[in-house]
Amino acid sequence: MKKLAIAVAALAVMTSTFADEVITRGAAVPKDAKAVSLTTVLQDPAAYTKEPVVVEGVIAASCTRQGCWMQLAPADGAQGDSQQSVRVTFKDYGFFIPLQAKGMKARAEGVAVVKTLSKEEADHLTGEGAKLKRNDDGTAQEVSFVANGVELTK
Repeated sequence: MKKLAIAVAALAVMTSTFADEVITRGAAVPKDAKAVSLTTVLQDPAAYTKEPVVVEGVIAASCTRQGCWMQLAPADGAQGDSQQSVRVTFKDYGFFIPLQAKGMKARAEGVAVVKTLSKEEADHLTGEGAKLKRNDDGTAQEVSFVANGVELTK
């Protein structure tokens, strides 16, 4: 019985320790940087294309094949539609996130990018689980975010 109590106590300590574990990828995200809300970035994405900023949110979806992008939604409950969230890619395809990252909290540093995706690019991303607002010709206008580094927590 004593061994069982010790095992249960050890498991409780490990669970609480790993529950707040921070998973980092890429460059370190500055701890003292004040985050810019996703809503603010989406209202004027061109203002955030030159200098890196930090954004925070919840991962509403991610690449289901290799973790090469994540759809970041505001932490207040937006469900990852392309009007309220931003697809985050990783600078120079230099790192990936875990495939099971959906639902994790994320903090990312990088810049906004505004571009038109070709029909083929949009088809590819949709096939990986991305939610895009498509134009009649199959292309998609997208505001994305290229991250230098990310921090993920459960």
